[in-house]
Amino acid sequence: MVFSDEILAEIQRSTEEILPEEELKVKFQQNRPLLIKAGFDPTAPDLHLGHTILLNKLKQFQDLGHQIQFLIGDFTGMIGDPTGKNVTRQPLSREEVLENAQSYRDQVFKILDSEKTQIVFNSSWMNQLGSANLIKLSSHYTVARMLERDDFSKRYQKGQSIAIHEFLYPLIQGYDSVVLKSDIELGGTDQKFNLLVGRHLQKIYDQEPQVIITMPILEGIDGIQKMSKSLGNYIGINESPKEIFGKLMSISDELMWRYLGLLSTASIAQITRWKSEVAEGANPRDVKVILAKEITSRFHGYQSAQQAYEDFVNQFKRGHPPEDIPIFSLEISKEGISISQLLKEISLTASTSEALRMIKQKAVKINGEHIENQLLKMLPNSTSYTIQVGKRRFMRVYLKSE
Repeated sequence: MVFSDEILAEIQRSTEEILPEEELKVKFQQNRPLLIKAGFDPTAPDLHLGHTILLNKLKQFQDLGHQIQFLIGDFTGMIGDPTGKNVTRQPLSREEVLENAQSYRDQVFKILDSEKTQIVFNSSWMNQLGSANLIKLSSHYTVARMLERDDFSKRYQKGQSIAIHEFLYPLIQGYDSVVLKSDIELGGTDQKFNLLVGRHLQKIYDQEPQVIITMPILEGIDGIQKMSKSLGNYIGINESPKEIFGKLMSISDELMWRYLGLLSTASIAQITRWKSEVAEGANPRDVKVILAKEITSRFHGYQSAQQAYEDFVNQFKRGHPPEDIPIFSLEISKEGISISQLLKEISLTASTSEALRMIKQKAVKINGEHIENQLLKMLPNSTSYTIQVGKRRFMRVYLKSE
């Protein structure tokens, strides 16, 4: 496929940086399938919509005829990526890494074409590297350069420990590009330092350095922190159609435009038209429905997305409560339990801090009534309560005395 300004514009869409952009043009003009690398450490078994921003970009390159190198960092996963961490991350066991890696493989082909994707494990070469060559690899980067990395720098200034093995992580990620002879590497904005190490090492090994493309970090459905399963603000691609649709409908109108820009295949021109219509008085909920249907269809098909939409309308727009509210029994002290603690205990929020935030936003109802008191309100230790958080999280709770 002949490279054009239109193709460049499509590649630029939903990206944060292309470094250097001129080199990307040169690589495309070589008129050959380029090797496009993206690495995933199997530190958690589930992929969410935040991961799909990068996967969608890989699919775009795949559709242009280029070769995807989907690297599962089973070796680096046992080190633990220190990116963004203020403490040393605990390494995973070999068994945990392999289990999560298989889960990744099962999920990525919901987006990528399996016949056009090369799946590689960096243990296949790192296990053969040997200690002497690892020391040689380490000689190609200085401690001073490592400490330029933001998270390392902050920890060093605060006197927090940095283990030697953490310095190996970006080196090994960079060496992966050397082994694979990657032309382009994609990663989140928080991976920029590691991607640049790859360019540096490829020059050391007399290779043409890779172009790096950084992708934005997607905010979770709370619109505040990055999407993360541990924070409870994620939308997993393996979740049910009802869950995916409902969670997307729960995001704020402002966040909706961010999701459309990063997740939707709708053209920029179409999104601009929707913005104009909403500014002129159209209901943003109608645009949100389009987004929710598109994303749900992507992972479950059109019929499932349509059913999820109809269920949503019946449950919320018409004011009908869900028929399948989960039931939870909890033993508490005679004094009762604070609402924030209760929400955490029954997993309607990931933490008490999230619970307090939801209460402050008037997003919590008990038996249909909004709860405004954040700390002092106690539930009497009797009977059952229907608890709602946001528009779509429900639980029927039976409290029992210890």
